[in-house]
Amino acid sequence: MNGTTAYTPPTVWSWNKESGGRFANINRPIAGATHEKELPVGKHPLQLYSLATPNGVKVTVMLEELLALGHAGAEYDAWLIRINDGDQFGSGFVAVNPNSKIPALMDRSGDKPIRVFESGAILQYLAEKFGNAFLPTERAARAECLSWLFWQMGSAPYLGGGFGHFYAYAPTKIEYAIDRFAMETKRQLDVLDRRLAESRYLAGDEYTIADMAVWPWYGTLAKGQLYEAGEFLQVSGYKNVLRWTDEIAQRPAVQRGRMVNRTWGQPTSQLHERHDATDFDTRTQDKLQAPT
Repeated sequence: MNGTTAYTPPTVWSWNKESGGRFANINRPIAGATHEKELPVGKHPLQLYSLATPNGVKVTVMLEELLALGHAGAEYDAWLIRINDGDQFGSGFVAVNPNSKIPALMDRSGDKPIRVFESGAILQYLAEKFGNAFLPTERAARAECLSWLFWQMGSAPYLGGGFGHFYAYAPTKIEYAIDRFAMETKRQLDVLDRRLAESRYLAGDEYTIADMAVWPWYGTLAKGQLYEAGEFLQVSGYKNVLRWTDEIAQRPAVQRGRMVNRTWGQPTSQLHERHDATDFDTRTQDKLQAPT
């Protein structure tokens, strides 16, 4: 251990102070809206409310890939949800996602709007809506694809809420917590590396929603860009993950999707809101604000 004082949990836990760390101002043990705020609605059938975190990037990549395939019905408005400001606790957002997490999607193409939340559910919904695009129809291939999709959904709490929190965001560095989640993150990278040693993509020879789900998390991690933990986790040793990561990163739709709702990094990598395909080419100052 690192000399920290041992903690004895109380008989009954109570919320009597902020948890500390980078996101302390938005963490709370209750759900529901904190304020009234309606969501904007644009001109397209699909309305996305998001931020370019790994979970948000999954969906904007999928939408850009669908448009690249020629699915005109996949045109979308992407509205920026600033989670550090608590936008996700507005009444309009909570009505779309009662869990108050990005991304959240409203499909207004039918007689009655349909809400979809949880990034994996959104990917599967969009794939099925557009003729099983990027989702195999053959039973074994479909099972493989969905298995890897749900693998990512199940592993994200360990990578993001576990390793990412204690390594990068927690107010105090706790040796036990970092060791525990670093071990699990490296095990997950090894799972991926072994799979990608035998397969071009996660579900086989074809690029699918499984790759779209896993790439924003583990691809970014493998390039040393997530939590700036590349050296700590020795990510350069996962050669198959790196090969896969680089191949996906070259896809034009992935490059566009990664920019949408992004408010950090180089200004040329940001498109705070996306309402038309031409926004990528005509990013004026009213569309591309200063980083926050």
